[in-house]
Amino acid sequence: MTDGVEGDDSGKTAREEYKRSLLTIHGAFDAESDACASGAAAISARAGAMDALVGALWGTEGGKNSRLLEQVAVVAVGGYGRGELFPCSDVDLLFLLDPKLAERDAKEAIRRVNQSLWDAGARVAPVTRSLAECERFDPENVEFSLALLDARLVAGASSLFERFRTGFDKVLAREGKAIMTKLAELVRTRYAKYGGTLFHLEPNVKDCPGGLRDAHVCGWLARLQAAGRKGSEDKDFEDGERPFDAAQDAEFQEAFCFLATVRCFLHYRRERDDNTLDWRAQDEAAAGGLGQTVDAAREGWQRPGPGGDAAYWMRVYFRHARIVNRRALQVLSEIPTKRGLRLPRLGRGSKQVAQGFRVEQGRAILDAAAGAGGDPARETQVVMRLFAEMARVGFVLSRETEDRLTQAIPWISADLEEGPALWHMLRAILTGSFAGDALRSMHALGLLELLIPEFHGIDALVVRDAYHRYTVDEHTFVLIDTLHTLRRPQEGAAGEWAKSFARLLEDLQHPELLFLVALLHDTGKGRSTGLHAVESERMTRSVVARLELDGQETELVTGLVRHHLEMSAALRRDIFDAETVRGFAAKVMMPEALRMLTLFTYADINAVHPDALTPWKAENLWRLYIATSNYLDRSVDEERVSAGGGSELVHRVVAFMPERRAEVEAYLEGFPERYLRTRTPEQIRAHFEMAARFATDPVQLDFHYAPEASEITLVMRDRELLFATMAGVLAAWGMNIVTADAFSNKQGVVVDSFRFTDSFRTLEMNESERGAFVRSAHAVLTGEEEVEKLLAGRRRGRRKAPKVEVSTRIDFDVDASSHSTLVQVVAQDTPGLLRAMSLTLASHGCNVEVALVDTEGEMAIDVFYLTRGGAKVDRAERAALKKDLLRAIEDNAG
Repeated sequence: MTDGVEGDDSGKTAREEYKRSLLTIHGAFDAESDACASGAAAISARAGAMDALVGALWGTEGGKNSRLLEQVAVVAVGGYGRGELFPCSDVDLLFLLDPKLAERDAKEAIRRVNQSLWDAGARVAPVTRSLAECERFDPENVEFSLALLDARLVAGASSLFERFRTGFDKVLAREGKAIMTKLAELVRTRYAKYGGTLFHLEPNVKDCPGGLRDAHVCGWLARLQAAGRKGSEDKDFEDGERPFDAAQDAEFQEAFCFLATVRCFLHYRRERDDNTLDWRAQDEAAAGGLGQTVDAAREGWQRPGPGGDAAYWMRVYFRHARIVNRRALQVLSEIPTKRGLRLPRLGRGSKQVAQGFRVEQGRAILDAAAGAGGDPARETQVVMRLFAEMARVGFVLSRETEDRLTQAIPWISADLEEGPALWHMLRAILTGSFAGDALRSMHALGLLELLIPEFHGIDALVVRDAYHRYTVDEHTFVLIDTLHTLRRPQEGAAGEWAKSFARLLEDLQHPELLFLVALLHDTGKGRSTGLHAVESERMTRSVVARLELDGQETELVTGLVRHHLEMSAALRRDIFDAETVRGFAAKVMMPEALRMLTLFTYADINAVHPDALTPWKAENLWRLYIATSNYLDRSVDEERVSAGGGSELVHRVVAFMPERRAEVEAYLEGFPERYLRTRTPEQIRAHFEMAARFATDPVQLDFHYAPEASEITLVMRDRELLFATMAGVLAAWGMNIVTADAFSNKQGVVVDSFRFTDSFRTLEMNESERGAFVRSAHAVLTGEEEVEKLLAGRRRGRRKAPKVEVSTRIDFDVDASSHSTLVQVVAQDTPGLLRAMSLTLASHGCNVEVALVDTEGEMAIDVFYLTRGGAKVDRAERAALKKDLLRAIEDNAG
């Protein structure tokens, strides 16, 4: 027999007993997996079995060397220390050494124990530390301090362990706030990894928001808060400062047990530490009724048996995860630091917000019940003001406030009014900048369903497809968040598009109706198995009847709910097809409804999942809005800025230069309204200032380089072939025009903008060429250099064969505008195409009033609003023009 534990009969017996215990625990779990507590029982039993094995192994080592029993404490830390040993989790062991014992004297014994644990099938994660090392806080390794919070003696020197506890308590008293701050940062990083939401298609039951890690955070913070207040009496705790006691929260305990059962199921199912609840696992869990509870059954969820409804089972999962997530956010909001987990909007300090409640440290606290004076939690007006202020300012509810509101639900329900009073309260919440957070809180407490019972059907409702990221209720809240986010500065390409849509939001006469549509648009999914929009409209009519909206508001809201998918559907068709626009316009009918539906669709796509709203989709959505708006207004060039500039769009521009109001209004006069709608006030001011510099330089150019697409804008006095000339410059430099537009005002000032890509990466690889490019354009536009010479100097290489052949199509529309003829050209996108067409238009004496140029892949889609001699283009000239355009396109492609 060899020396060591491997050959020791007692060690072998302990290992065999441990393995038998695991089989018994596994069998009990399989038999009781439909019980919520089965997972909690399993992990506790597994920890107990491990305690017995570690104790026996260390006892054997102590029999050989008694100093090990007196000067080494074998301590369970982390999950094992909490008594939560999942089937495939690591066994976190700390070998704590007395200062009198050298590490080398215990090294072999520790090695033999660890080896024996591995031989028994345990995934041991050992660490050896001195007492002094455990009494120091390392800000770069806060995870070690968190693991020590769960320290529990398993074997060895109990007196040494008590010395450790005494010293570590001092660390917590001294460094508790720093540890809490670091913990909040860890949570913030973890939440960011999962997009800040627990509503994932295939959630990680350990690390996702609302997962088991959130439950651990609650325990850690409770311990840290208690250490900071050690010695205080209960009466000294103010609201929100009393440490969270999980044992006293039955709802939290049930949620934890459910999550523990699910994680055990995943570990046993895969035989590894994989915590992702994927679709197959969901199917199996639902079929077996995993984690069914008495409460779940009372709420109507029955064990589905074979072939059970996985989507419905996931509703149970999300409801439990939401409870854990709410508790975690509450305790995190109580961290006494200047920077909390939530957004920086959480105010600090104390202030009286309204009668009945106050806000302290970013948490709302209801006033105490005043005997005969009543309990604010039971006063509907106070509660609704609380959530309206929460939506306006942004804060969270203290734990005591949530508990009081939950208990007061029957009184609030009995006192709740309908009609205009209810709409007034709901409108104040919906229009607040942080409405999404307020609605989530109301939903979790059951208050939202009191106001809108129709919402209950989509509570934690799962749409099982690879496209949707969130449950239906969370999708609704993200949609509302997206709309409100338009009012805040954003960065990057998404931020540029957000500015355009934000202007639409500012133009709405009744934005509260849009938010009501957002809240109700998917309510039909809870009952409908077909076209949910029809059921959502029916339920919406019931809601607006109770709110007593007037007839016009009712038709606007219900119509938008009925047609809320129409704009998304139109985006899947040719948005430049007149029939597409005409058919879509027939459904929205009114400009206000169009603006609302455009904003809704923008937010709806974004709320499906974080990557759904691409810049390409945002651009197409905007173009569909413009096309439909133009159709509703009859034409893009008919609605022009008039003398005096009385519109809101003009006032917005003038506000940037109030001292030059008359000059600005004179500059804007005659521009199509589309110019003001598609440009920011800052951009228009820049164009105005460029026009004011004509005396020093009649050719004003503004160039912005970007790797994905650059833009050049020219502001000049109008003249023949101007648009064609600039297109020629771009073609000569090998630039591919992606989009372009041209506008002119009453004074004859032209603003032409071109977005283009650099096919040969000339401007990207040679920064100096950017200046040369602008100088070249300036020289051509001033007449110092001929564009034909510039084009001739470019070596014409062999063009690549197109991946997709595009048939040329030219369509005229004489009815789209009262004084212009619209021509739309769809053709293969080739270098020089825009110049070739512009020259052809000029050769026929056509003046381009407005140009809208776009490229989709290898297809050019260009729209020109033309006049000839100040009138529309007649039939004979249209035929001749079409013939010449076809020839020019063919010659350019040859």
